[in-house]
Amino acid sequence: MLNIVIPAHNEEKRISPTLEAYGKFFLEKEVIEGLKTEILVVINNSSDNTLNIVHNFSKKFKNIKYINLELGGKGFAIISGFKESLNEENKYLGFVDADMATSPESFYDLYKNIGGYGGIIASRWKKGAKVKSRTFDKQVRSKAFNILVRSLFLFSYQDTQCGAKLFRKDVVSKIIDHLEMTEWAFDVNLLYLCKKYKFSIKEHPTIWVDKDGSKIDPINVPIRMAGGVIRLRLLNSPFKIIITAYDKLLAKRLKIHNLI
Repeated sequence: MLNIVIPAHNEEKRISPTLEAYGKFFLEKEVIEGLKTEILVVINNSSDNTLNIVHNFSKKFKNIKYINLELGGKGFAIISGFKESLNEENKYLGFVDADMATSPESFYDLYKNIGGYGGIIASRWKKGAKVKSRTFDKQVRSKAFNILVRSLFLFSYQDTQCGAKLFRKDVVSKIIDHLEMTEWAFDVNLLYLCKKYKFSIKEHPTIWVDKDGSKIDPINVPIRMAGGVIRLRLLNSPFKIIITAYDKLLAKRLKIHNLI
């Protein structure tokens, strides 16, 4: 059984086409191939109409379910979705963005190509990939971030951030309780743990379409992402004491000022 987690934060304007396409496509695969799929939408801290939209789709398609969280970012939502799915009889667990930048056909391509690997990640930079409608500045930021990540963690991956990844259940079971980064460094943290526990992860070229409606700040978010991966690197190095001391000092100051 295949489980696909879709994190959704205020996605009322973009999630309907995604659920329509994914629900229909994977129901057809169940009829044709016998591939049972559960699409688990994890609504996280949404204040718009996302919940009602997803609820209606869960009635329309038997393979769509959802949980509604009051707190948490994208990484937190994926972790929560994975934990929920580990209780089911799923052999493969993955996640995909709610905007359908990755089509159901492209996600299914990951499933068909995972082979004997512990996981497979979609790549917009690997030879054979097709990227549509992406602006030059986004490509530059993506490349710069990848250079930073590869330098810090000695990864061979050309694209750690593409929002479509799939893993075997045993891989998720092993790393789920060790994921420390639930925001901007989540994908890097996940892949770092796979490397740490010697799981082989395949990078696979994908077809990816940049979608309108992104809520990502083009200046602040890249800075926070860079800070997140640097923090992750320090936490997994002999210099962890620096981060630990900083966190304790920050917590003390916040307590003094009654902010926590």
